[in-house]
Amino acid sequence: MSNAAKSIFVHGIYLVALGVVLLIIPNVPLTIAGLSETHEVWIRVVGMMSLVLGYYFIQSARKELTDFFRSTILTRSSAIVFFALFVLLGFAPINLLLLVAVDPIFILWTVFALRSSPTSSNTKLVCDPA
Repeated sequence: MSNAAKSIFVHGIYLVALGVVLLIIPNVPLTIAGLSETHEVWIRVVGMMSLVLGYYFIQSARKELTDFFRSTILTRSSAIVFFALFVLLGFAPINLLLLVAVDPIFILWTVFALRSSPTSSNTKLVCDPA
């Protein structure tokens, strides 16, 4: 498994773990993020989505799908931007940023792994949608 694939695999494990927590004990991460506890289904839906995304990450890592690796750089980075905007606009407390605190580490790991890979030296870091 390449270093880039390992970074995606580890991020997939993180997403699966987050999904399990959101499905089983959803109010724990909500409280840590400074959000109100809930007994509504939406947080468990988010947990299920996290599980599904985690599965995609793990499987793409196992298959060395470098185009997928590249495409995640922009989308994972946008999550950080959106969370920061939610805080800046007063939609959420600053603790919300704890939910994306590890994302820059995972993203940079993927970026540097792709740049150092001999098979991707002349390729873009973000997939061209065309």
